[in-house]
Amino acid sequence: MTYALVTCSGISNTGKLTTQAGMLLMQRKPGMFLCMNCKQSAESLRLDVGGAERLIVLDGCTDCCATKKLTKAGLSADVHIIATELGIEKNGMADVKYDEIEKVVRAVIDNGENQNV
Repeated sequence: MTYALVTCSGISNTGKLTTQAGMLLMQRKPGMFLCMNCKQSAESLRLDVGGAERLIVLDGCTDCCATKKLTKAGLSADVHIIATELGIEKNGMADVKYDEIEKVVRAVIDNGENQNV
């Protein structure tokens, strides 16, 4: 099964965190995850997500920029994870911590267990 991860990719720590979590998932499970960010155009995003069987959105905060871009592309997520709702503080341009990346990765895996992530 192939999962498309759409990440926030904002400049805040939580935005950077979502991209780093997506990249780590791609490294840990090669071929299972496709990672793209919401900076892409809606059309490009729609094309890139097209081949995936499940769509997972990783938003950094409750602004939900990745979700908004998906909506513009006419897509909706099968799994929606918001980093700040996992207890991670949005802290401007602070460095991302490894344990925060692991927390987001674990949330993706936990939310997808019934789909064999």
